Amino acid sequence: MPQVTGRVPRIELPSDLERRWQALRRLEAVVQEALDRALQNEHGLSVSEYTALAALAYSDDGGHLRQQVLADAIPLQQSSVSRLVARLERMGLTERFHCPTDRRGVYTQITDRGREVVTAARATYVNVLEQTLAGISGDRELAALIEQLHREASPHGVT
Repeated sequence: MPQVTGRVPRIELPSDLERRWQALRRLEAVVQEALDRALQNEHGLSVSEYTALAALAYSDDGGHLRQQVLADAIPLQQSSVSRLVARLERMGLTERFHCPTDRRGVYTQITDRGREVVTAARATYVNVLEQTLAGISGDRELAALIEQLHREASPHGVT
């Protein structure tokens, strides 16, 4: 039986690529958990629901997208997007309609109520994103990724 010690083991993946990919996955998990908790507590939304509403609200197509485009934008599997859109529809935040020229094509349209919700939730989303990223300074690999995110986003800023 292996001996259990009180120290935390160090995991050193063999290549830089693997280490960076793992760091990115860990960063995403930390941020996702913080965003999910805050959006759920303050707005009754999951991160997936928020990102779907944001994709619809900020698309250049009048607030409607074909469900496959929405699936690619979030990203989620098509079957998961169908369930997600059904939840948003029950909440009165979106509506679905069929493409007039191709009945197989299903579109999702954000409602006025959906626009109100995503606008209110965006402040929480951006605030939690900034706070969570700022709070991850102790992990060198994650801090390097965050620095790169800020460096590449700084010319555009958050508006």
